[in-house]
Amino acid sequence: MTAREAIVEPVRKYYEAKLAQHGATPGGVDWNSDASQRLRFEQFERLFADQHDPRIVDYGCGYGAFVDYLRGRGRTWEYAGFDVSPAMIEAARERHAGDARARFVGDRSDLEAGDLVVASGIFNVRLAVSDAAWLDYMLDTIRDLASLGRRGFAFNALTSYSDRDKQRADLYYADPRVLFDFCKRMFSKRVAVLHDYPLYEFTMVVRTEDR
Repeated sequence: MTAREAIVEPVRKYYEAKLAQHGATPGGVDWNSDASQRLRFEQFERLFADQHDPRIVDYGCGYGAFVDYLRGRGRTWEYAGFDVSPAMIEAARERHAGDARARFVGDRSDLEAGDLVVASGIFNVRLAVSDAAWLDYMLDTIRDLASLGRRGFAFNALTSYSDRDKQRADLYYADPRVLFDFCKRMFSKRVAVLHDYPLYEFTMVVRTEDR
């Protein structure tokens, strides 16, 4: 087992337990409500500005809730969802069986690049992994997001500015300054940090089409 697999495997089991408990609902991917899940998706709108029929890659797609969001907004864009959990992929395929423009894969090698990449919630649950090891994993994953998005990518993370007494030991609270600097130096001059919505997190939007 590689170092990355050793990190991912417990997280996969954690989310599959949530899915078994709550089904294909926000609780099944460890969100506390439909409203908070939608609010997170709304932050990605900054990435979609001025885009015409882009191909979307959803990295860590869960049961495919982001497809519901896109279709609810009248966007019939081509969509590819990827998740390391076979149970999540099965749930996503069943839920969206009638959507010809949505496909789901559980093997990273089967995931083709798209125009825009989104990743919601994949950096939060670190369980017993150390801060240093999780940050390395996070940066490596962000590099993968960048490699998959021809025009840009966006992700969210819990913020290190969260109140200390409300932080959980099994979650990772990222420093937005560190990730802004990383994305700015590595990928694009066009980086935005959205930290003004009422959740203990932030969204990073990186647009790369004219870097």
